Amino acid sequence: MKIVSVQTHALTLPLHTTFVTALRRTSEVQTLVVQIIAEDGTSGFGEAPQVWQVTGDSVAGARACIEGPLAARVLGRDSDDTVRLLRDVRGAVAGNTSAKAAVDVAVHDLLARLHGMPLVRWLGGTSMTVGTDVTLPVGSTDAVVNAAVARVGEGFTVLKVKVGTDSRADVQTVTALRDAVGPLTKIRLDANQGWTERQAIHAIRMLEDAQADIELVEQPVAAHDIDGLARVTAHVDTPVMADETVYGIADLVEVIRRHAADMVNVKLAKCGGLAVGRTLLELAVSAGLETIVGSMMESPVGVGAAASLAAAYGTSATSDLDAAWWLERPGAGGITYERNEVILPNRPGLGIDGVDDLQGQ
Repeated sequence: MKIVSVQTHALTLPLHTTFVTALRRTSEVQTLVVQIIAEDGTSGFGEAPQVWQVTGDSVAGARACIEGPLAARVLGRDSDDTVRLLRDVRGAVAGNTSAKAAVDVAVHDLLARLHGMPLVRWLGGTSMTVGTDVTLPVGSTDAVVNAAVARVGEGFTVLKVKVGTDSRADVQTVTALRDAVGPLTKIRLDANQGWTERQAIHAIRMLEDAQADIELVEQPVAAHDIDGLARVTAHVDTPVMADETVYGIADLVEVIRRHAADMVNVKLAKCGGLAVGRTLLELAVSAGLETIVGSMMESPVGVGAAASLAAAYGTSATSDLDAAWWLERPGAGGITYERNEVILPNRPGLGIDGVDDLQGQ
């Protein structure tokens, strides 16, 4: 089926609670949804979220990239020629991973719809549910503890605590959090590059000494500091997970070569889409690294694609797919949340009929 049109839609979606990390503070999702249309009128959707502090991609930049060089690579092409089509998309421009991911996911969504099956089944999976953690934003100890108790009461069993602003305060908060939620709830930390190597080792060792039972620590140091990441990994017992350090295959190869992390977080907006995401998961597993699939602050388009990947391929730890849970208006179609699970729609593709679905209209 030939692709005859590529359209983009800029969306601003409010969150029900302000989201705060070591890198940013936001009360809304700003994102670009791409719509790829086949000659029979069937549409596939993908998403390029604006995350200045991580990917550096913006809505305006993604739109220019998609409507320009990426559209030129896909218009008039046969959507079934997936391997060569998406290889051309990846090679069309440098960087712009969010834009590439949006087109990649839209092509996969289109193909799944054309064949009348949910995206997860098109990817080779059968499970229609996948577990997720829930994030606790940066805040005072009382605020974090209160949020944690509320989330556990709602059925979440894995809490992702944003740290990295003050290592000493972080230790106090996490220790208090463990006391509040008890031993059965898993606690993982995400420093979003906010610690130095020394601070990371000190903080993690203090939490180990306090028997806080931390599941993992995500990206404790700056993305470019692979040596520092490797030294943190070597000097603590808690598993260390690479996130911002790993965008594509070459990055993961370097992390593996240097024994820089125990785990990797695969995100579509970083790696450029499902085609590369699948390779990253396979490579990580073959090298003995544990895996999760994550998301940026995205709509049900981006999170639905990530959840479909996680459900189809499996991960060694609970994935990080709560981004759409934060939306004030969940919208219609696509994924839904039930306690600590993402429910994939039993409809073709991502289960979203149009952009209006995403805005709750």
